[in-house]
Amino acid sequence: MRAILVCLALCSAIAGAAGASEPSPEMIARGKALTEAGDCASCHTAEPLKPFAGGKRIDTPFGGIYSPNLTPDRETGIGSWSDADFTRALRFGIAPDGSNYYPAFPYPYFTKMTKDDTLAIRAYLGTQAPVANRIKPPELRWPLNYRVLMRAWNWLFFKPGLFEPDQFKSAAWNRGGYLVTGLGHCGACHTPKNWFGADKRELAFSGSPVDGWFAPRLDGAARSGLQSWSAGDIAEYLQSGRNAKSHAGGLMAEVVLNSTSKMSDADVRAIAVYLKGLPPGRREPLVTPPEDGEMKAGQAVYARFCIACHEADGSGAPRIYPPLPGNALLQSINPSSTIRIILDGAHTVTTPRAPNPGEMPGYAKQLSDEQIAAVTNYIRNSWGNAAPLVTAAQVAKARKRD
Repeated sequence: MRAILVCLALCSAIAGAAGASEPSPEMIARGKALTEAGDCASCHTAEPLKPFAGGKRIDTPFGGIYSPNLTPDRETGIGSWSDADFTRALRFGIAPDGSNYYPAFPYPYFTKMTKDDTLAIRAYLGTQAPVANRIKPPELRWPLNYRVLMRAWNWLFFKPGLFEPDQFKSAAWNRGGYLVTGLGHCGACHTPKNWFGADKRELAFSGSPVDGWFAPRLDGAARSGLQSWSAGDIAEYLQSGRNAKSHAGGLMAEVVLNSTSKMSDADVRAIAVYLKGLPPGRREPLVTPPEDGEMKAGQAVYARFCIACHEADGSGAPRIYPPLPGNALLQSINPSSTIRIILDGAHTVTTPRAPNPGEMPGYAKQLSDEQIAAVTNYIRNSWGNAAPLVTAAQVAKARKRD
């Protein structure tokens, strides 16, 4: 009888422990919200019908990397990982076998996350359908194809550690800081990189080229930053993909569609509060205005192709056709995004808050490199705007990426 009672007690204890390890619906829901805030699906989904199954190619200056499988498949995904494995991968960039991940996986940002948040994300990913998808190895140039070199990279550039709240700031500011500098990994695109692909911390959020586009400044710079935007402007842009000052395009449109438009009002507002608190970083460059001939050539192109939507004074139709005067992206030191839009056109992202679509045609076939350079210089230096000159050679280089 004693043996039977001992067995029953052990079985009850084991069942209780197993039950205690099951994530609650609240934990899974929080993990879903965190996964969306981190925009995990954008990188880890190559086929829409197989979310989080990985295999999407991510191009870097050093070659291509294929995103890992995050589904609970035990052979090719994370189904056999322990909680400790998942936390170590997310916060320290170390795989269960002890090898190092490349920083295309933004663990230098995720290191700021709490353990509770990492486990909530794991709980949500555990609810996904397992997909067997063995990922291709990285296609990096020698010697970067040797992962062991990442130990030296981490020693030089990786600073592990949780986000440290500022007790002199509001709860919203601290929440925004946690999201922007951690889970949201905004600096991965908006902070310039050194020759080794690491952030130039002294130039945080001052803008950086990304895959043929330019991720603009997020600091308080007057012309090309967010000084003229209110916290409400930032929140509206993140939630709907547009506001009275600009529209999201290129890679940022994906971020809005897959991430920020799905976030809670409180979290989006917190991001806005944090970004509005960033002071101006590096000084904006002194600009030499284009010569009269260049401006007249650009004005002629504008009058023929642009004026119908953007109006003679550049005012456009806010939230339909972006206004050009004072446009921060338009005045960025790097004109890549503007050139890209003129060449390829733009499709306004549609979200629940802004379901009406909008479209601008591309002019790669109608306009020469010289004409695109001229009209770019015109809109970047009219109506009070000021930005460095664009050359036909820059347009030709951008055109070759098509």
